[in-house]
Amino acid sequence: MFELFRTFFQIGLFTIGGGYAMIPLIEAKVVDEKRWVGHEELLDLIAVAQSCPGIFAVNIGIFIGYKRYGIRGAICSTLGTVLPSFIIILAIALTFRHFRDNIIVERIFRGIRPAVVALIAAPVFKIGRMAKVNIYNIWIPIVAALLIWLMGFSPIYVVLLAGIGGYVYGQIKEDRL
Repeated sequence: MFELFRTFFQIGLFTIGGGYAMIPLIEAKVVDEKRWVGHEELLDLIAVAQSCPGIFAVNIGIFIGYKRYGIRGAICSTLGTVLPSFIIILAIALTFRHFRDNIIVERIFRGIRPAVVALIAAPVFKIGRMAKVNIYNIWIPIVAALLIWLMGFSPIYVVLLAGIGGYVYGQIKEDRL
C-alpha cells in the first residue's frame, strides 16, 4: 500500500497545472509502469472522475486506490495526491509575502502561465485520440467547448445533451442497418 501512496505522492509532486496536467504522468505510472489499470479503463476513469464532484486528480486516485486495496487504498492514494500540494501551498503561504512585490517573481509567474496551458492542452489531445475523436466527430467537442466557454452553458447540460445525442445517433444508425 505504501507503493500506492508513493506513486500518487510523486504524481502530485511533479505535476503543475492541475488534474489534466497529471494525466500523462498518471498514465505513465499507473498504466504503463505499474499496470494497475489499462488504457481503456483509464479513459473511463477520467470520464467518471470528471463527472464526480471534487478534485479531478483526487477522484482518479480514489478510484485506483479503491480498486487496488479497497477503502485503505483509496485513503492512501488520496493522501498521496493532496499532500504535495498542501506542503507546497503551506510553504508558499509562509514565504510569499516576502516575494510578492518582487519583479523577478512576477516575471517568472508570467512565464509559467503559457507552460501550464500547454500542460493542460497536451492531455486533452491525447484523450481525444483515446476517445477516437476524428475528422467526422471533431465538431462535438468543439461545439461543447464553445457552448461552455462562450455561451456559459453548464457542463452538466452539455454532457447530458451529448449523451442523449449519442443515444439518438446510435438508434438512427442501428435502424439503417
